[in-house]
Amino acid sequence: MQKLHSKKLSKCLLLIMLVGTLGTTIVSCSNAGGETSEMTSDNTGIPALLERKGELAKAAEWEKTKVKVQELKAKLSANPNDTKTRLQIATIYMTEARITGDAYYHQAAVKILDGVLKIDNNNFEAYTYKASVAMSLHRFDEARKLAEKARMLNPDNAYVCGVLVDANVELGNYKEAIAMSDKMQVLKPSLESYSRASYLREIFGDYDGAIQAMNMAVQAGAAGTESAEWARVALGDLYLQTGKLDTAKMLYESALVYRPGFPNAEMGLAKVEKAKKNYTAAIQHTENAIRIISESAYVSFLGELYALKGDMDKAKSIHKDVIDMLEDAEKQQDENMMKHNGNRELANAYLAAIDFDKALVYAKNDLALRPENIDANELVAWIYYLKADYANAKKHADKMMATNTRNANTLYKAAKIYAKTNEAAKADAYALMAKKVNPYLDGNTILAYK
Repeated sequence: MQKLHSKKLSKCLLLIMLVGTLGTTIVSCSNAGGETSEMTSDNTGIPALLERKGELAKAAEWEKTKVKVQELKAKLSANPNDTKTRLQIATIYMTEARITGDAYYHQAAVKILDGVLKIDNNNFEAYTYKASVAMSLHRFDEARKLAEKARMLNPDNAYVCGVLVDANVELGNYKEAIAMSDKMQVLKPSLESYSRASYLREIFGDYDGAIQAMNMAVQAGAAGTESAEWARVALGDLYLQTGKLDTAKMLYESALVYRPGFPNAEMGLAKVEKAKKNYTAAIQHTENAIRIISESAYVSFLGELYALKGDMDKAKSIHKDVIDMLEDAEKQQDENMMKHNGNRELANAYLAAIDFDKALVYAKNDLALRPENIDANELVAWIYYLKADYANAKKHADKMMATNTRNANTLYKAAKIYAKTNEAAKADAYALMAKKVNPYLDGNTILAYK
């Protein structure tokens, strides 16, 4: 399950000047060095596969991917109504979206899937994959509806159960998510089912159970593949969140051995160094990740590191650049395509830039789409706290704690909020619990911009 809300920047990130020991400029594009491309297609009607460049072009699977797409397009030239072949290409493009961070592939996949549905308007796979793309674009309710339509066509498919787990988690329908997760594990025990079970256990405060399930996910994957190394990094994240920095670091380094240049693993190492207050090393790892994928969350993290290092001018400049990129990307979206919902990313970007009013606008937009989601409530609660609106902060803090989460950062925020609403006993209990879960928790890193 993809837990982080993130949006890859749609233009080259030319504005982040990194001085100090490196003295370099990071130039990173949404397609990891590839050219910005219109959605061109050949006589099959299939959008073009973009050429990878940089480190991503060195990945073992890339040459095989190009050959496979050419083979599939040749089959379509001979038989344009071959929906199975069209679906195979759609899944390849969905994988490219995940690996490269290029939003082009989301829209390309949707175009292919809509083409399948024109040929066969009851195609189960097309509805399921389109639901998956909707999830990637943070259109959670649309994803749920598409997945439910697919499930009516095939009620015992593990993949569609997985999409329904994801959609219901994001919508805050946690009971429904658990039911789908349980069914998915029965239908097909796999990396995908175990990782979703892990996330649900984490949401409900069971870190031991979450680690156990994610270990099973790692063991179920093929080392070196993107999905297996994603799971290994996710396992590292669980150890990081519980203060086991050495174990987390070992897992991130292992992921880089199996999959060199993997940006998720570089960001994991950056977070370990941040926890140790080795900000220069954390910046280096963050730069490494951004060179592969210029994801807004990565770049914002870089700004946070500079703030913690004491360079507030650089931090503010970076955060402004992120906002400009995200705002521009939202404006450039084609009304005729499945648009990305960027409310949460923009809320976090404005929060990092200390513009609490604009952050609240976008955070409330996000919350309106999923009022029971604990993460959406946490974001709104924290912004209200920073605005000194403690009554509203408490209202949303109550909801963010609804699943008994044991995330140390969330517990810390709850402690700060309840301390301002005359609930000292609850505040003290959460503060103590936060430190117990993660002894490396540092409130100054959470309040870096206040």
